[in-house]
Amino acid sequence: MIEVVFEDERWKALGLEALCGPAGREALAVTGRSDEGFEIVVMGCDDSRIATLNKDFRGKPMPTNVLSWPASETPPMQGGMPEIELGDIAIAFETCQREAAEKGIHVQEHVTHLVIHGILHLLGYDHISETEADEMEALEIKALAKLGIANPY
Repeated sequence: MIEVVFEDERWKALGLEALCGPAGREALAVTGRSDEGFEIVVMGCDDSRIATLNKDFRGKPMPTNVLSWPASETPPMQGGMPEIELGDIAIAFETCQREAAEKGIHVQEHVTHLVIHGILHLLGYDHISETEADEMEALEIKALAKLGIANPY
């Protein structure tokens, strides 16, 4: 379901690949989807790489914690069909480390949250309006709770 690409080797030591499977399953489950038949690529990179991507795709030449690129429109509600590419997610090592330290939480918990957040974006969720943000946050909180991770908000 999730392919992890390591552009920064520090992600291997942090256990990014092991975090992505459970995060992906729960992100799909809270939206009523099976984890079968979907493909997602998560790229573990550094701040320099994500700053370039952020500049190229969003016009913001600075690092961010996570970026996502949906492959198409919101996918069907159920798996069990030919594999559907949901899209790609990039996650920045230094920013994740810094944010986790600032929040006083384990970096693995923060990364799990960001992977869930990125997958929800791939599924068509957003946080542009307050209503959308509330809906997305509620899904994130529910998915994280199933993984034993406290509400990050």
